[in-house]
Amino acid sequence: MAQNKKPKLAVWKFASCDGCQLSLLDCEDELLEVAGAVEIANFMEASGAVVKGPYDLSLVEGSITTPHDAERIHQIRRASRFLVTIGACATAGGIQALRNFSDVKKFTSIVYATPAYIETLSKSTPISEHIPVDFELRGCPISKQQLLEVVSAFLNHRKPNTPAHSVCIECKLRGNVCVMVANGTPCLGPVTHAGCGALCPTYDRGCYGCFGPMESPNTKSLSEGWSRLGAKEGDLVRAFRSFNAYADPFRKESEAHEK
Repeated sequence: MAQNKKPKLAVWKFASCDGCQLSLLDCEDELLEVAGAVEIANFMEASGAVVKGPYDLSLVEGSITTPHDAERIHQIRRASRFLVTIGACATAGGIQALRNFSDVKKFTSIVYATPAYIETLSKSTPISEHIPVDFELRGCPISKQQLLEVVSAFLNHRKPNTPAHSVCIECKLRGNVCVMVANGTPCLGPVTHAGCGALCPTYDRGCYGCFGPMESPNTKSLSEGWSRLGAKEGDLVRAFRSFNAYADPFRKESEAHEK
């Protein structure tokens, strides 16, 4: 009797730092179980061996920044049964989306000796602006536990169970004292998607918003709270323009404070 074939897993890179791909390799003990459940057919960060598609599950890291990549992502979508974007670059344009608030030609003229040879788009955009995406996994980098949950959900034909609440809930679960209330430290935790385990507040630092906006974030109210703590308009612009600068709620809030 013929054995069932393992589903093919492919991992793809666009404009990014590779950190979210490395989260899969960082699974350590669990990685052997993942490798036993799927066929890793395309993962250049881990192996030069490539198995032709189509692929059952594609994990896509990085944003779209060049005309070539804008074409390549459509090819990957056609070859993928399920496609999951992983990380802030793929879900919100990443730190490179700071170019979206200015003229990218200014940057290329400063950085490159011959800007005419640089072929780039005017904006860095998330994957979902180019193709249909089946699931988005946020973070800079992503949580390996959430990544394992997504892969497990795919293998078991169910919806991934990832939290929709804010970092504040993670602080409560860890028994942390609120850094804003107790110390007057500006913190993006109330509007940021959970996933880091409240890493920064645990060490008495404000959240930097690595996991992007939570569902229905009240960024206006948070900005008012920061202002009462002494934050200036420029502080608010910089706070919302980091890893997830082009995520819609963060983008609009930063623009509201830009002079």
